[in-house]
Amino acid sequence: MRILTLFVSCMIVVGCTPSVPTNTGVYMLLDTSGTYRIELKKAQQIIQYTLTRLDAKDTFAVARIDTGSFSEKDIVAKATFDDRPSMVNRQKRMFAEEIGDFVENVQSSPFTDITGGLLQAVEFLNEKDTGIKTILIFSDLKEDLKDGYVRDITFDLDGYSVIALNVTKLRSDNVDPREYLTRLDDWQTKVEKFGGQWQVINDLDGLEGLL
Repeated sequence: MRILTLFVSCMIVVGCTPSVPTNTGVYMLLDTSGTYRIELKKAQQIIQYTLTRLDAKDTFAVARIDTGSFSEKDIVAKATFDDRPSMVNRQKRMFAEEIGDFVENVQSSPFTDITGGLLQAVEFLNEKDTGIKTILIFSDLKEDLKDGYVRDITFDLDGYSVIALNVTKLRSDNVDPREYLTRLDDWQTKVEKFGGQWQVINDLDGLEGLL
């Protein structure tokens, strides 16, 4: 009788344990500063690829990196995909159209608030409560903040994968390659300091298996 009671108690505990979400959340940041804006056609291809990798209940958002990127106003397109295949296909088409319009009409940003974009990405994906959290940064990773903007703050990247894409070399990097390497090291240190996993993919042919 005691064994039966213990078995029933265990089943009740297991049955009441909240399920862990297994869906995927992706937030992609697009650098629109200076000449890097001409790289956005490549970003559009990455977005198309990402759409093919996501399914029902997954969440995808794309935002521009602007002068002050800690704001929902910089989100270009976002969607949490329905569990009906026909609706998912429609959502993906609309998403792709919104990105296409953005790429064709985007204006260059005078400053590059990458840290603010990361903060907004974390806030967005935490709110969506996705099981797998990935932040894609399409940028040369050169942060340029407007006077008065403070970004020396702590945030939680535990459970996050942060992937830098198409980190192009600046003219000054050709003069002194240490600038490029230092930029990559600094971002890796920041992401890992706050608990995240860091990766750089410059060869966009290597996107297979990204998500």
